[in-house]
Amino acid sequence: MSEWASVKIKDISASTSTLIGMSAVLMWSASLGLIRSIAEIFGAAGGGALIFTASAAFATLSVGWPRVRELPRAYLLGSGALFVAYEVALALSVGMAHGRAQALELGMINYLWPSLTILLATLMRQQRGSWLLPPAILLCFAGIVWVMKGDGAWSPALLWANIQSNPPAYALAFGAAILWAAYSVLTRRVGNGKNAVPLFLVATATLLWIKYALSAEPALSFNLAGVAQVLVLSALTATAYSCWNHGVQHGSITLLATASYFAPVLSALLASAWLGVRPGAGFFQGVVMVTAGSFACWWATRRRG
Repeated sequence: MSEWASVKIKDISASTSTLIGMSAVLMWSASLGLIRSIAEIFGAAGGGALIFTASAAFATLSVGWPRVRELPRAYLLGSGALFVAYEVALALSVGMAHGRAQALELGMINYLWPSLTILLATLMRQQRGSWLLPPAILLCFAGIVWVMKGDGAWSPALLWANIQSNPPAYALAFGAAILWAAYSVLTRRVGNGKNAVPLFLVATATLLWIKYALSAEPALSFNLAGVAQVLVLSALTATAYSCWNHGVQHGSITLLATASYFAPVLSALLASAWLGVRPGAGFFQGVVMVTAGSFACWWATRRRG
């Protein structure tokens, strides 16, 4: 095989892996509203534990149980810890929201992770960036803030008052954004093509069951609507994480992170429709800012011949 043909096959493989990773963004976009409605039925910890228990089962059936001895130690321990911490933080933050409108806002805070992924990838020298990257990331942050504020007036004092209304939930949402960015960058560096998502999901479910057992949440009361939502979300979760794990290891992490900037927009639309929360003009203004920032991030990190 010629060198040119080898390069072309490698490029096609990378492009396919990137597309596989991007499919995870579409599946995650349907998660926010379902996480909240499941938490309203089963509780924050109980609902999360059910979601990840079923997700672990789906993931194991899909990709099989990983051979633990073959997993790189840094991936197993480092990426595994970040994965579990992220999932617990996200599930609890959305479940602990004071109402559906705040749940939507917390979900948007979580979507700061794409810009943080590009920033970390650049700092870790997995990707080169130009002077345009910092203002592009700031624009994306500003867009998320604009989505959060809706049609009302915004000020630092108002933002601080919102955070003070539910500090644990906001801290978990901000922490989740950092954790997933770190997971994506670390997994690309140390994953070595391995997929331990089923194992990570089991660990997540275990921690949430412990949290549920230690909490004051009432006993689980099952119904058809709640079980159906858990099964749908679990199938989406298991598939999405397997696709993302493949994409960040074999595709373009910059394209994946940039495409992920569109996730908050789609997620907010789907969640607002599912939960009956209607975003106003401020939301759409934020959409324009996030979209512009995503293209600016791509431009700042693209290779120059």
